[in-house]
Amino acid sequence: MLSAKATCNSHGQDSSYFLGWEEYEKNPYHPVNNPNGMIQMGLAENQLSFDLLESWLNNNPDSSGFTTQSVSSFKELALFQDYHGLPAFKNALADFMSEIRDNKVTFNPNNLVLTAGATSANETLMFCVADPGDAFLIPTPYYPGFDRDLKWRTGAEIVPIHCSSSNGFRITQSALEDAYQQAQKQNLKVKGVLVTNPSNPLGTSLSLHELELLVSFISSKKLHLISDEIYSGTVFSSPGFISIMEVLKNKDLMNTDVAKQVHIVYSLSKDLGLPGFRIGAIYSNDDVVVSAATKMSSFGLISSQTQYLLSQILSDKRFTKNYVTENRKRLKQRHDMLEKALHKTGISCLKGNAGLFSWVDMRCLLSSQTFEGEMELWKKIVYDVGLNISPGSSCHCSEPGWFRVCSANMPKETLVLAMQRLSSFVDSSVKKTNHNHWRRHVNKCSRTSKSLPKWVFSLSFATTRSGKNSDR
Repeated sequence: MLSAKATCNSHGQDSSYFLGWEEYEKNPYHPVNNPNGMIQMGLAENQLSFDLLESWLNNNPDSSGFTTQSVSSFKELALFQDYHGLPAFKNALADFMSEIRDNKVTFNPNNLVLTAGATSANETLMFCVADPGDAFLIPTPYYPGFDRDLKWRTGAEIVPIHCSSSNGFRITQSALEDAYQQAQKQNLKVKGVLVTNPSNPLGTSLSLHELELLVSFISSKKLHLISDEIYSGTVFSSPGFISIMEVLKNKDLMNTDVAKQVHIVYSLSKDLGLPGFRIGAIYSNDDVVVSAATKMSSFGLISSQTQYLLSQILSDKRFTKNYVTENRKRLKQRHDMLEKALHKTGISCLKGNAGLFSWVDMRCLLSSQTFEGEMELWKKIVYDVGLNISPGSSCHCSEPGWFRVCSANMPKETLVLAMQRLSSFVDSSVKKTNHNHWRRHVNKCSRTSKSLPKWVFSLSFATTRSGKNSDR
């Protein structure tokens, strides 16, 4: 009675990444009403600077267009709007994107396509540049939602570019070539490469060498490059963020065919902490892509009121300058707080400089250096410790024992409690193990990286049919 799309099991909701969310929703932590509940550390949401936005709104009560002083604005917003978006918002968004990148590059508002969040932007780009059965190469580990966003409705395929902890999960020429060859062996037509910069879940920005490598690779093989830069404003320490647009500009490629092969995805969900507003965008130098994506955007528009409000906020240059600076400062403080607490328990992290999370090395807590051992540990942390964190296998990491741990979506007091719970768990684990053996194991794990077979893992121990849209 139903379509194959409605009854298929390719949405990605069966991942342990989404299972953790489901378990959290059954028993959410609250400091008063449910102090023993599960703490959500699987949500990449920025709540650290929300007070700055609230203060701006209090000082600008007419900004929504719904007040008596702006009756004409209300009527204008309430009537029909075409899918090109409000010019004032597109201009303000283009300026803000430049500001986030320290004005090293500029963006043409006419090349922007507005979408209902980055999820819609990525899927729309897939529809524009790939046919069903075509493949995109993506470095691992990657955001688990890409299995849904890029594949489910488009019919596209993902081929992993396997990256290793031995070099900090950096992209290499050999890894790119290996992935390309693997796709060819599977008789898949490779249409492009997609990267997140800064990376989710690594919390690191791509180096200039990696970006130049990617440009050279897609140029030689005539591929598209999608750079998902929704975390660009979260870079809080060196090295600074380098946009793919900056690389094109510095290599004098802006007016070439290569520039037309490069597309950027952006959103205000992370940099401005507004995921509920569903504000996403595609930026492309290819007029055909812009035209096609604009037509497709009619299936997921941003409301006129939302665009109007954000145009007011982003046009306030004094506010945006202060917000970007203060937000980065707070993100660094929260990042340092999390990693200092983890270090006290003997747990280390990949050195990061961006994002709302840390890529945490828990290999020394595994009962066995396998993905079965990783899932066993994850279950204990979720069900016994009461922390929802994301296992590396859900991010297609090719080494067991890594976890993404979010920290910017909660008050400081909640993070302190979460770390106390984890510390108690680690202490309990140590008591069950010979202490000297444990310390030798910790030291060994900090020096080496165990390489495991390179395949895409789909380790899920339960199934969920929830239709929730994750917030990365």
